[in-house]
Amino acid sequence: MPEETQVREVPPPEPARDPGREPTAEPRSAPAAKVQPASGPERPAGYRRVFAVREFRAVFAAHLMSMLGVIVAEISLSVLVYDVTGSPLLSALAWALGFLPYVVGGTLLAGAADRFPARRVLVVCDLVCAACVVPMTAPGVPIAVLLALRCCLAVVSPVFAGTRMATLADILGDGDLFVLGRSLLRITAQSALLVGFGLGGLLLTVASPRQALLITVGTFLASAVLLRLGTRRRPARAHDGGALVRDSLRGARRVLADRRIRVLFLLFWVPPAFAVAPEALAAPYADTLGAGPAALGLLMCAMPVGTIAGELYAGARLRPATRERIALPLVCLTLLPYLAFALRPGLAVSLLLLALSGAGSAYTLGVDQRLVRAVPDAVRGRAMTLLTAGLMTSQGVGMALAGVAAEAAGVRTTVVGAGALGAVCCVLLAVAARRAADEDSPVAEPGPAAAPDGR
Repeated sequence: MPEETQVREVPPPEPARDPGREPTAEPRSAPAAKVQPASGPERPAGYRRVFAVREFRAVFAAHLMSMLGVIVAEISLSVLVYDVTGSPLLSALAWALGFLPYVVGGTLLAGAADRFPARRVLVVCDLVCAACVVPMTAPGVPIAVLLALRCCLAVVSPVFAGTRMATLADILGDGDLFVLGRSLLRITAQSALLVGFGLGGLLLTVASPRQALLITVGTFLASAVLLRLGTRRRPARAHDGGALVRDSLRGARRVLADRRIRVLFLLFWVPPAFAVAPEALAAPYADTLGAGPAALGLLMCAMPVGTIAGELYAGARLRPATRERIALPLVCLTLLPYLAFALRPGLAVSLLLLALSGAGSAYTLGVDQRLVRAVPDAVRGRAMTLLTAGLMTSQGVGMALAGVAAEAAGVRTTVVGAGALGAVCCVLLAVAARRAADEDSPVAEPGPAAAPDGR
């Protein structure tokens, strides 16, 4: 869970192609997707332009299917573990395991995103996830096995997400269409959370958790078919030999050695670590308001609604140059609404504050533009995989720390403290990003050169 503000002139050795039309073979020269639209960066490309690209439609549909499948799996597995054990702790652990192993897969397996053809990596990841869910549907499976399989899903997920993000640059180019494509995938993820939890709850009223998990198997298989048939085969970006783990660690060190990339990664990782505090504490906060389960649902939905609204507005109405210009000021403001919780607002104002903070996450569109320029194509898959792993890990750690802080200081104080400390960190990161913006130290990738098309 992420571009250029000027046209990149790439003279192709063949006539420019319509990005919505799929040729049968991928040329070894610069891909058509790299040639930016004639309209240039002076106005937004528009989300409809992104959907005009056939390959993106396949990636988008696959993303929607896998997101709904993951949400159904999380709900069903949590209920299944609780039904079998009667333990709230183990039921919560089934949720937590969706975050913690990300850092393992994102660090140790990131090299797979660059050293194998992207389509193959994506399809294999979907098939592995489906294979992990199938045993969960069998009666009598021990709880330890269920949790281990949940860990396997979380290990594979960052490799899949990082490879998909890197592939978007091949499909859409690395200009405004890429930024809007990334934005659409984030919007889909937030929308799936809003819809998926409700549908998952309804599904479990008519089906058992194990029956519901069969739906997850189907969604992963459907995603694999969409990616296999709907995207082109592209060669691997890198051709490094040696062990995958060693290559992944070497790639992570190479990426993080660039100060610009390091700061941009932190801009994606740090704000969400503080922003999740109200979500982690939604149940006790609803209790302090004297509200019921309906209020809890509203509190959980407020921030995703704000996030969707902010991204849609920024993507559809703001020019690429404007999005990049306001990104750093906006990241400094996104956590400030949490300070108003010190005034003990009621439910309506609390929802407004959370939605306002969520809208501030539109800064990510501008940071996306900076990131795609900073990351060399040859290590893009590894960089995006590492970015995804760090984002999920930071949110998991943020939730855990929010719970610890609330035990000692109370819910309201924790939310206010997260807003204050997070805002200070965001200001420091914005200053660091501005200072690093003029640096030009791309990561060097030794060994044989990657194919000119980046795959």
